[in-house]
Amino acid sequence: MASSPPSRSTPRRSLDREALLQPGARCFPPPMKLPPFFEEDRLAVDAALERLLPAQTAPPSSVHTAMRYSVFAGGKRIRPILCLETARIFTSNVTPALYPACALEFIHTYSLIHDDLPALDNDDLRRGKPTCHKKFGEALAILAGDALLTLAFETISATLVPSERCVSILGEVASAAGTINGMVGGQVADVEAEGKRVDPQTLEYIHRSKTAALIRASITAGALCAGAGPEDVARLRRFGETIGWAFQVTDDILDVEESSAALGKTAGKDMAQQKATYPSVFGLERSHEIAKDLATKAIAELIPYAERASRLREIAEFLVLRRA
Repeated sequence: MASSPPSRSTPRRSLDREALLQPGARCFPPPMKLPPFFEEDRLAVDAALERLLPAQTAPPSSVHTAMRYSVFAGGKRIRPILCLETARIFTSNVTPALYPACALEFIHTYSLIHDDLPALDNDDLRRGKPTCHKKFGEALAILAGDALLTLAFETISATLVPSERCVSILGEVASAAGTINGMVGGQVADVEAEGKRVDPQTLEYIHRSKTAALIRASITAGALCAGAGPEDVARLRRFGETIGWAFQVTDDILDVEESSAALGKTAGKDMAQQKATYPSVFGLERSHEIAKDLATKAIAELIPYAERASRLREIAEFLVLRRA
């Protein structure tokens, strides 16, 4: 596990949201809008999701309705678009990459459904709408999440690339979603850290596993789908890991600085549940610096691709300059 960014002060967990928002404590970066190409990609991803999801009327319709409700609840599609734009570095035809791209959105959505359950984050609001278990009940929400995870791997298996590439993509995505330095492992550590003082190394592990792992897989899946060689895949894996880490640090910051209306989910939940976050350990100002430093390090990995990676670079900048 890589070392954490150096702290300028002793880590602490005693802050509350109000203290962090006192005058002089806020450190807003300039807001950044999504780049224009993002909407074109989002529409392509949404069309593919529509084709790949079971019809709402197909039996059992109750679970398919819940799956569709959550998938089409208004997400930005950051992970699938990262997949597409990574593939675009190596090929002009990114259509095959829509399969792993959609699979990653299925996995991401399943994780949100389960995160929102009473046993975990116990949230009523997601993307500005009632969470899946509030809309359909806990049993159907659990099953909808299970079904989306299963559908993700079925979708990757249909990717129109040589079989060895498909197997590599499956391995990358499964590892990122799992327990060893993957999303589930990070979620376990996150739950176990609630209400406790955590050191910077544990905080890094949580963020790199819970969030960065799936973003890393989005990048590597796009590269593998487009036929990138081992050196390029390794470079882009480093990019994905680091920008995914920066993304979650920014998420921590926004939970403090933004409203529920802006975020589309309950603001201040991290503080209320005594979650292990960068603002609670390092404070807001240092958290902004860490996010910026990580983004700079990540974007440096794209230098060899020059203009071919211009879109990926824009997305990376957006991930740390967004306000929601």
